[in-house]
Amino acid sequence: MDSAIFSALLASRRSTRDFLPKAVPQDVIDAILTDAMTAPSWSNTRPYMVAVATGDVRDRISTELQRRWAIAGRALRGSWWDKVMFFLKRDGLPTSDYQVWRPYPKDVQPRSQKIGRDLYTHIGVARGDKVGRDEQWARNFDMFGAPVALFVFTHKGLPTYSVSDAGLFMQNLMLSAHARGLGTCAQGALAVWSDPVRKEFNVPKQYKLLCGIAMGYPSKDNVNSFRAERLPIADITIKNR
Repeated sequence: MDSAIFSALLASRRSTRDFLPKAVPQDVIDAILTDAMTAPSWSNTRPYMVAVATGDVRDRISTELQRRWAIAGRALRGSWWDKVMFFLKRDGLPTSDYQVWRPYPKDVQPRSQKIGRDLYTHIGVARGDKVGRDEQWARNFDMFGAPVALFVFTHKGLPTYSVSDAGLFMQNLMLSAHARGLGTCAQGALAVWSDPVRKEFNVPKQYKLLCGIAMGYPSKDNVNSFRAERLPIADITIKNR
């Protein structure tokens, strides 16, 4: 394969945050998963599994996630009493398998803050517009309208290695989808509540929900024209002593 073509494919892949309702054929999903499985794996253990949610299953999961986010969001924005009642009732509390609500370390936090600031500026949501920010965040739980939601699980017996292997699998998956004209968005938010996904799929008990991936055909919405800044390689290259 021509290296310039490959580099162009990599550089053109971006996160998609608005999708057309057009269904993705099962044979296309299968081809993408087949490509994903060509990723390298620690001792070829492949310590990950994926649940593919479409149609009514996808919609039921999305509806429940949106319901829980609405409850959690009201508690977070409310008074101290609202927060107390939220913890007492427990409806809407995270049920994640991994600790997903964790502050970013100080050395990388500016990168996270910048991408959030740049994205919201691009879509016209002002810094003080709490309603607009909440509405955009809530779209995570509808998978931005994607007709396919993939939920990636990793084997808890190989914690670091299974997550590393899952990352390689996901990168192949997203590039394969991109090459076929589909968009994707890796979503940590879809792992905040794992039990709605487990309710729909027979997930082995030794597997933990890592994250979700929204997948489908990108719309022409303005949000999909957003281009995140790519760091120069100097920022991640470790120098000699």
